[in-house]
Amino acid sequence: MPLITEIEDLRRLYRRRVPRMFRDYAESGSYTEQTLRENRADLDRIRLRQRVAVDMSDRSIAAEVLGRPVAMPVALAPVGMTGMQAADGEIKAARAAEAFGVPFTLATMSICSIEDVAAHTTAPFWFQVYTLKDDDFMRRLLERARVAGCSAIVVTVDLQIMAQRHRDLKNGLSAPPRLTLSALADMATKIPWGLEMLATRRRSFGNIVGHAAGVEDASSLVEWNNRVLDPTLDWRRIAQFKQWWGGPMIVKGIMEPEDARRAAEAGADAVVVSNHGGRQLDGAPSSIRALPAILDAVGDRMEVHLDGGIRSGQDVLKALALGAHGTFIGRAWTYGLGALGQGGVSRALEVIAHELDLTMALCGERRVQALGRHNLILPQGFEDPTVPL
Repeated sequence: MPLITEIEDLRRLYRRRVPRMFRDYAESGSYTEQTLRENRADLDRIRLRQRVAVDMSDRSIAAEVLGRPVAMPVALAPVGMTGMQAADGEIKAARAAEAFGVPFTLATMSICSIEDVAAHTTAPFWFQVYTLKDDDFMRRLLERARVAGCSAIVVTVDLQIMAQRHRDLKNGLSAPPRLTLSALADMATKIPWGLEMLATRRRSFGNIVGHAAGVEDASSLVEWNNRVLDPTLDWRRIAQFKQWWGGPMIVKGIMEPEDARRAAEAGADAVVVSNHGGRQLDGAPSSIRALPAILDAVGDRMEVHLDGGIRSGQDVLKALALGAHGTFIGRAWTYGLGALGQGGVSRALEVIAHELDLTMALCGERRVQALGRHNLILPQGFEDPTVPL
């Protein structure tokens, strides 16, 4: 077993163990993948101010998110089909998050169902919902989340229609996987993954199949999905979801200040600044560059979190120092899951926490709550996303 000291170590192991179809799903962006690349590049452009001869003892990266204590201000973002990255993947990730003390967000398009995850965990988790136009299904989905003890919903607002992701189309992505000759040849080289998949009964979309009208198997899912995505979505609809749910609501997919203000008016308790990991509007600015203006617009009214490109504790620190209340990681924990299962997700969290703690100390801070812009050196024009860096 190689020594795992950074997320990139997990990524290299992940790429050896998971079939290409599912690797590409996790790693790809839409069209030219410009936004995907800039999510990382713009984080790298931010520099940190080193401080010396300051008391670095008695440090803590603990925080509160939506009124609950967390071990660090990092949540596991909703990632679809993680049960195909590793058998029973959502259960494994939720257990790792619970043990570490950070929120886990279950995706609607998960392989393990809400009930599956609730049966294998004790801590409340968050549940991500899409803005579908099937009212009956949405009401029942939210009720299932309530019965399972979910403590918040994360409403994804940037997928009214799905952008084209070239790699997914070329791979014929599906769950269960479409067994073409090339897919079979690739899977034949991933023996541990294949044996685990053979040993589980969870190989399709557990929250959808058998629950949505007319969806009895994976073959009918694509047609249903195309039919229920809601291109007419507006903020009244988001407010309606809040009313149906009645609990904390996080709105994910905000990239403009006006949309952040509308989310607050619709009853959101928090927003996530996110461009869907570069998987929707290619050519949109990076999430980190959109963050300052959104903080200025609503930061005094609600929690503002950042999602997109975070692969290290240094990245987390940069977002917090800019003013984010917390951060989401998606690909980072997916790499850990595909590489080493539940232990890999735990290791990803350990790596990020260790990096955050040490970087905070070297910046001269002892609490994440003390981080601020005084810890950063920003590139000229950084806070105006219309200015190329």
